[in-house]
Amino acid sequence: MTILHYKIKTDTVKFYFIQFATVNTNTCPFKINSNKTLLRLRTYCYLCLSLITSMSSAGPFKDCLQALEDGHTTSGIVLVKPENTNRLMQVWCEQRHDPGGWTVIQRRQDGSVNFFRNWETYKQGFGNIDGEYWLGLENIYWLTNQGTYKLLVTLEDWSGRKTFAEYASFRIGSEADSYKLRVGRYHGNAGDSLTWHNGKRFTTLDRDHDAVIKKGGWWYNACAHSNLNGVWYRGGHYRSRYQDGVYWAEFRGGAYSLKKVTMMIRPSANTFH
Repeated sequence: MTILHYKIKTDTVKFYFIQFATVNTNTCPFKINSNKTLLRLRTYCYLCLSLITSMSSAGPFKDCLQALEDGHTTSGIVLVKPENTNRLMQVWCEQRHDPGGWTVIQRRQDGSVNFFRNWETYKQGFGNIDGEYWLGLENIYWLTNQGTYKLLVTLEDWSGRKTFAEYASFRIGSEADSYKLRVGRYHGNAGDSLTWHNGKRFTTLDRDHDAVIKKGGWWYNACAHSNLNGVWYRGGHYRSRYQDGVYWAEFRGGAYSLKKVTMMIRPSANTFH
């Protein structure tokens, strides 16, 4: 039995995670008391499979670049299965940001999702794929270890100023290595606030005191230079006992919580976008 995670959009424009199983109904894991129950189960499974087809259009792809090369030029939700794993995941593919092919692994934009979560939640991922979300450490691990990927971080403050930071390589270790961060050479106009965290293990509120102080999950290194999974404070400058906002220290400083941030990855040809 393979458990997948999908999201259904309701009339109230809210999103909910739905779990279901792809089932061989001849050896169904559910208890079947009658032919009527079996018919309902089969119908349920077929509806789920139809939902996958309608939502993902095609695929699964190994990443958003492969989806782009297959003709999916519009940004949206795509079904992805990295190489060397049977793990299926839904991701947001950003195809409008030149040159396209970006897989979004994190997005903050309106404070609608709480990012002060425990280890297991950060491992599996959470949020709304077309809004604020964290793709999940395990998903990011499989994506970034199937080849060489680069990371693009886009930042926007409350006055509309936009900047970016790009890293020539980006990958994380396995859970056994606490998803240790590895980033390459920096390029951009936002300033480098991630190299300070290079080689550090990911920590959460139930794993490390720094995560409790910063109110997020990140590759903390004592005084953090970035905290993109911190508290989303409205308006920019905020007052708090600790620097726990959504910040990139080299752009607006640690006492300024940014309005919008996005982290996305793309296969690297050792050139910046």
